[in-house]
Amino acid sequence: MTNLLSGVRVLESAILLNGDTLGMHLADLGADVVKIESPGTGDYLRDILGQITPRHSPAHLQVNKNKRSIALDLRAPGGLEVFWDLQRTADVFIDGFAGAATDKLGIGYEAQRQHKPDIIYCQYTGFGRNGPYAPIPTHGQMMNAEAAAISLATSDDGFVRIVENRELMGGTTIGGDGTSAGAIHAALRVVAALLRRDRTGEGAFLDASAADAVISQGWIGAVYGLNHHRITDHTGLRQPGSTPFTGAKYQYYEAADGKYVLFCCIEPKFWTKFCELVQRSDLADRTTEGGAIDFGRDDHELRRQLQAIIGSQPQQHWIEMAIRERLPIGPAHQGVASLRDDPHIAERQIIVEGSHPIAGPFTYVGEPVIVDHLPYDPPRPAPTVGMQTREVLAEIGYESSRIDDLLSNRVVAEP
Repeated sequence: MTNLLSGVRVLESAILLNGDTLGMHLADLGADVVKIESPGTGDYLRDILGQITPRHSPAHLQVNKNKRSIALDLRAPGGLEVFWDLQRTADVFIDGFAGAATDKLGIGYEAQRQHKPDIIYCQYTGFGRNGPYAPIPTHGQMMNAEAAAISLATSDDGFVRIVENRELMGGTTIGGDGTSAGAIHAALRVVAALLRRDRTGEGAFLDASAADAVISQGWIGAVYGLNHHRITDHTGLRQPGSTPFTGAKYQYYEAADGKYVLFCCIEPKFWTKFCELVQRSDLADRTTEGGAIDFGRDDHELRRQLQAIIGSQPQQHWIEMAIRERLPIGPAHQGVASLRDDPHIAERQIIVEGSHPIAGPFTYVGEPVIVDHLPYDPPRPAPTVGMQTREVLAEIGYESSRIDDLLSNRVVAEP
């Protein structure tokens, strides 16, 4: 965790992965993210997608770390008063609900602007706030499906199945995890809005869509697919209907120890150097495409020869060669468990071993950007519902007696 957003307070009103993931990114950057939850159930991400201990799913432990939780019933008498007292201390509000759910509660963007004109309000949902699909609640693959990132076919048994996508987007697929991609794009806009507010005093309404993010994240496939009919020279492009990785010089190969590498010596300087290093100068002039890049496309004999070369040494031999000689050859790990053994991943600290006070030992996924050489070390474990209710209310000036009254009247709650 870094302190890049230290001093920024975020109120998060969200359940499940979209809004939770956005809040996670801001919390990891140092923002004080206060998760407003309904008393009792709260964010039921705790209860789905597997359990380590009751109410502690791996997803909850990951995306709700570094946050604080206040259990607040907005529909109870006095609930909105507490919300507005909290909102006055906030810089950012995350709305993770589809359509106008927060408007119906009385805490939508227009209402929040009346109380705090410079609030940065980010609604992050599957399909976004506007457009005909906006009211639809989304789960998981719905965003990828709407973005044409999943290829389907009906089998002989009459059931629809996901198939390998070979022709989508002019032969180049788009896709990815819409939830994660959208959260990153939304977090970037939140930070940009904070910068603008510092300059102009102006707040913002940010409408983030996970489905849109799938298309944006896969912009290469999208751009080439949408403009495929306009391209006059297709040299170097995989054609619709062709299988991926047909090139001998851009290909997966199995090493002598059964592990894999991805070989990408497609520039002539890299290819020539590799041939020299493996003492196969006879292959140096082997090309199928002119120009600055040669994939060795459909050269099956060259592919066989490269498999024999790569298969003569263990994976580590080729990785050490790539490091020493600066060649584009990298490991192709199989299964997430194998990542623990990769020394590069270990040094980057993207996988972090930690512990939760209730769930016990837990392996976190850290940040992909190292800030000021600091290690990733989440200081606050994912909270139980209302874990910091009293703490947060005291910070905004509530006396203990008032907090006790709110608790007794069930306006707010503690674990």
